[in-house]
Amino acid sequence: MTDSLLSLGDQRFLLLTTYRRTGAAVSTPVWVARDGDALLVSTPRDSGKVKRLRNDAQVELTACGRFGRPRRGSRAVRAVGRLQDDQTAVDRVTALLRAKMPLEYPLVMRLEGSLGSEREKRVVIRITEE
Repeated sequence: MTDSLLSLGDQRFLLLTTYRRTGAAVSTPVWVARDGDALLVSTPRDSGKVKRLRNDAQVELTACGRFGRPRRGSRAVRAVGRLQDDQTAVDRVTALLRAKMPLEYPLVMRLEGSLGSEREKRVVIRITEE
C-alpha cells in the first residue's frame, strides 16, 4: 500500500525527514494536521528542522509511532516543506492540533512552556506535494 500525502494527515505521528547541507537525512517524529491540500507541523523556531528546511525544502514523510518507529507497511512520501512564521499560520496549526489531540497537545505545550508565549516562538511547516 502506498500512502498518499493527504492520507498521512490522518496519522497521529509522522516521521519527518529533512536534509543537512551534506545530504545526510535527519528524521524526527512530529504531530501533523491536515489543512486543505497540505499538512501542517508546528515546531520551535530554533529547531534543527527549521534550519535544514531553510537550505533544502525537500522532505520525506512516513507514518510512525510516538517514538519514530515507522509503521509496518508504511512507505515514505516525498514532498516539499515551506516555513511560515506569521501568527495567523501558527494560530491555525495550533487550533487544528488541539482539535485533533485535545488532551495530548495542550499537555505537551504546557511542558514546553506556557501556551501563549510558546506559540510566539513557533513556526509552521506547510507540507505539499512536490
